[in-house]
Amino acid sequence: MTVTETQVTWLTQDAFDRLKAELDELIANRPVIAAEINARREEGDLKENGGYHAAREEQGQQEGRIRQLQELLRTAQVGTSPTSANEAAPGTVLTIRYDDDDTERVLLGSREEGSHGDLQVISPNSPLGAALLGAKAGEDREYALPDGGSMKVTLVEITPFTG
Repeated sequence: MTVTETQVTWLTQDAFDRLKAELDELIANRPVIAAEINARREEGDLKENGGYHAAREEQGQQEGRIRQLQELLRTAQVGTSPTSANEAAPGTVLTIRYDDDDTERVLLGSREEGSHGDLQVISPNSPLGAALLGAKAGEDREYALPDGGSMKVTLVEITPFTG
């Protein structure tokens, strides 16, 4: 995916609110990190100042998370589950059957979504999620496993997520 491509991310209202609160807290914490860096800088030789380097690293991680959250929230499609359940799309609950006849219900959505009880969330960007995206009930799909192999799954049922 190139930098100019924008991917819409489906989120429930609860997940959006939680991520927005995290973003607000990180932004409010910026002056604290800056003050910590300045305090560590005053300690002297920066080459051997572990506290300074740790504070700078924390600042970099925090700024990276702020950018990630800003982009995620900017492109979020909030709380609007698909109204039809004709094909697998973000915001749908999928019942899938593996080769060994085990079945599992999953929510196709952002990993930032978190969990919904016993409903596991799978990203449309994951190998399984990407394989299921656009599938219709009864279709078989195959996805790559981390060890280089592949696994076949059958999409048994699709329902809109209701929270």
